[in-house]
Amino acid sequence: MDDFNLIYSYSRDQAIEDGVLIDVTTQAKEAGFKFHTVVTDNLFHSYITPPAGLEGEGQSSSSGRLHDLFMVLRTAILGKSATDYLELDVLFLMVPGRHERVRIIAVVGPGDHGEPVMTIMLPGDD
Repeated sequence: MDDFNLIYSYSRDQAIEDGVLIDVTTQAKEAGFKFHTVVTDNLFHSYITPPAGLEGEGQSSSSGRLHDLFMVLRTAILGKSATDYLELDVLFLMVPGRHERVRIIAVVGPGDHGEPVMTIMLPGDD
């Protein structure tokens, strides 16, 4: 199987540049994560960016919601044995007084240069 022609390759860096993946490494490091971290644009725009009208509920910024996601993820990781794949349910406030349960997937794998990286996504975003 060594004799194949690569037709196309799409790197993680290209996906970040294109906006398909959103680099949240700085916020992840503030929450105690050590790896380069991205979230998919679908997760970011559908759930991490707060919907309009939630300012009175303390949901005025994506950075606060991202921090909450990292805290839930960190707690879930601490409760597991070593793994590179984790699925968990996270509650997101979508309208005043109503949360939506959302399945999140976190995967640690090799980056463009073989370094460990984490990708957080919704099912079907891969």
